[in-house]
Amino acid sequence: MSTVTEAPVLTRKDFASPVAIRWCPGCGDYSILTAVQGVLPTLGIPKEKFVIVSGIGCSSRFPYYMNTYGFHTIHGRAPGVATGVKLANPDLQVWVITGDGDALSIGGNHFIHALRRNVDLKIILFNNRIYGLTKGQYSPTSAVGTVSPSTPFGSIDQPLSPLSLALGAEATFVARTSDNDVKHMTEVFQAAAAHKGTALVEVLQNCVIFADDVHEPYYGRAVKQDHLVYLKHGEPMRYGKEQEKGLVLNGLNLEAKTNPADSEVLVHDSKESTGSLAFMLSRLSHPEYPVPVGIFRDVQRPVFNEGIREQVETAKQKSPGDLKKLFNSGSTWVVD
Repeated sequence: MSTVTEAPVLTRKDFASPVAIRWCPGCGDYSILTAVQGVLPTLGIPKEKFVIVSGIGCSSRFPYYMNTYGFHTIHGRAPGVATGVKLANPDLQVWVITGDGDALSIGGNHFIHALRRNVDLKIILFNNRIYGLTKGQYSPTSAVGTVSPSTPFGSIDQPLSPLSLALGAEATFVARTSDNDVKHMTEVFQAAAAHKGTALVEVLQNCVIFADDVHEPYYGRAVKQDHLVYLKHGEPMRYGKEQEKGLVLNGLNLEAKTNPADSEVLVHDSKESTGSLAFMLSRLSHPEYPVPVGIFRDVQRPVFNEGIREQVETAKQKSPGDLKKLFNSGSTWVVD
């Protein structure tokens, strides 16, 4: 008589690596690590089915601190490696850990093509608006005027919006959260894990050494109620201590308004097929507007890795493999 063995109940400790964590004291990376280690056990997936893939940067030490399979790859190439992992073994849940420099500078092409292809990956982008590992140079998301070793007179570059870029690449799941709100971060990570396709989560993350308090003007405890608007599908986009402010549509533009009528306040729709509202929200920035956090877009379309495997199976059925025949087909020549 056979017995059915129940899968063990996993906890955060099961995903915590014994490797000593080497981030600066006070770094926002700690809370992101805590949130991920708290989410994975709730997904009902065996621990050996998770893979963490990272590039280069402070955030990219992540695989060492997770008791899962993982790859610490090269600068900007994590999405490419992660795509290969998912194609080779579709049963794995693959998470990509990257930063604003790693993903948006040298890794820009790999990043946008993973998004447009809709590979079933979960991408967490740590955005501290600086290069931390290489000692504080400005990054693609640094604000105009940022003084750094590589911009001693202040940056003159227009900063890149990770979410606007992702939406332009037709990403199917786009979200933002912050390192100082573990509860919200956990909810967003859970939603990303449940999404079928590429799920991008930008985390507003603080670098205490080179860009301390860069997000403080809008996500600090004393000001966040007046400067963050929490996006929830099907709910009006109100914010403020008394919910007295709201986002309204003025012509073709979003506008922040105090004491708007209920009928004026826009209702968030993360399922909107065109992504127009999500793109407008991604363009809002402090101090003229509130900074949106939550899920901007969550839609479904065909998944790249499934489509590729279907093509392979179809090709096998139509033309059974013959390696010798393949080697001698097409344009061949003999070297004497």
